[in-house]
Amino acid sequence: MKHNKLILLPALILILLFFSFTIRAEKTDSDLQKGLDSILPLDAYGYVKTMCLPRYAGRHTGHEGYTGAARWAAGKFKEWGLKPISGKVGYLQAYPSPYVVVDKAEMTLHLIERQRQPEAEPSFKEVPLKPLTDFMPMLFSDSGDHTAELVFAGWGICAPEIGYDDYARLDVRGKFILCFRGTPDRRDDRYQKHDHHRFRMKTAREKGALGLFYIYEEPLANPNGDWIEGFTPAIISEKTADMILEERGIKSTDLRNDLSTYKQPISFPLQSKIKFKVESRNFPGGVGYNVVGYVEGSDPKLKKECLVIGGHFDHCGEHMELLFSGANDNASGSAVVMEVAQAFAVLKKKPKRSVVFVLFGGEEMGLMGSTYFADHVPGQFEKLDAMFNFDMVGEGDGAGCSVSAEHEDLKKALEEADKHINILRRIGTIRGVGVRSSDYAPFFLKGAACVSFASNGPHLAYHLPGDSIYRINPDIMADIARVTLLTAHHWANR
Repeated sequence: MKHNKLILLPALILILLFFSFTIRAEKTDSDLQKGLDSILPLDAYGYVKTMCLPRYAGRHTGHEGYTGAARWAAGKFKEWGLKPISGKVGYLQAYPSPYVVVDKAEMTLHLIERQRQPEAEPSFKEVPLKPLTDFMPMLFSDSGDHTAELVFAGWGICAPEIGYDDYARLDVRGKFILCFRGTPDRRDDRYQKHDHHRFRMKTAREKGALGLFYIYEEPLANPNGDWIEGFTPAIISEKTADMILEERGIKSTDLRNDLSTYKQPISFPLQSKIKFKVESRNFPGGVGYNVVGYVEGSDPKLKKECLVIGGHFDHCGEHMELLFSGANDNASGSAVVMEVAQAFAVLKKKPKRSVVFVLFGGEEMGLMGSTYFADHVPGQFEKLDAMFNFDMVGEGDGAGCSVSAEHEDLKKALEEADKHINILRRIGTIRGVGVRSSDYAPFFLKGAACVSFASNGPHLAYHLPGDSIYRINPDIMADIARVTLLTAHHWANR
């Protein structure tokens, strides 16, 4: 008898937990339980799996693979009964999105060797490098084939107007620039524009450089920039940089620490050379799409205000026969948006304000899709009331979020909603936006209340082929979708 009781105890606990959760949800809103019940971990997982299929080619915005994935997602919005942004364009909001596909890249170091006789001609040792392991072309590189000298240029910043110039007394014409990503002082907003990839690349090209090579701990894929004729930028690993800097007797980490400590330019020419060959295709006429559907608000006046629930749909594409499928970054965030969209669609009683669901293109290219949407809000809406963002929400065993500093009520709503779910491990504060902000940034700048979600990771294989379906935890996505449904429903009804 005692043994039987032990067997029954776990089942009894599960039953009590189920009814406890159901009762708490019903206390909030009986109709809301239907929405919560519609959120299923395996559905979210299935959406991620679909987005990562090879036929969608890594969802590189502008590419036909991305467009195919966007049409699939639009079909789901239609299936669930979401309203399209207009009868003319349906669920796809188009905007210009030039893009580049890199077909092949090769890099070889020509390292200066120490001479036994000072007057002898310099000799070089060739060291072939491996893509992704030692280097990775920036995914907006032009085609080119050059062997050229290197110049180290600190942070690659030319800002004499604020008393800082890494290029002072350097001749970079016909050479490759080696530098770090960052600024002398992250707290100094005057440097912000100089830390944009586009600005840094444009500066290097205007000074006559053949390309700019960032030093990262490890190479990764990055499409965030503009194609520039004759310019071949890349990322190299710290290990690769150390081989180059050996002629100066310094390690790359020490050099970066000195730049951060002294906040003064440290720039110098190098004797070693690099041979860099890139074969790429530029598509200046590319078109990107935001996938947009909405649930119309029930209040005649407040329905003209909208709460945007969105995440970026794109990733880095397929290059050099490498597929960057972006399961965590950011098929996971898109799957959460889709789960919340379906949950709102099943509600019989719609909230007072309209709730708009957007899968943004071009985030990896610099918040292109979200910026376009914020600047071209569909005409049926007069006010961007709030924005909920989801970026990399598929790995780990918990989640966190950040909320606009001036919207304490939104933070309280999140805390109250999480009492039913218990997925949030932290709630931070958004006080401003910068170069590394996600898709909430353009909405924040327009005064919308913002919250941005991420799981606690670790976010492994960032911008690498290893960011695949095998890293995804379905339950995290479902729980984030549930806490979002509860919070967004309350916020749209206030």
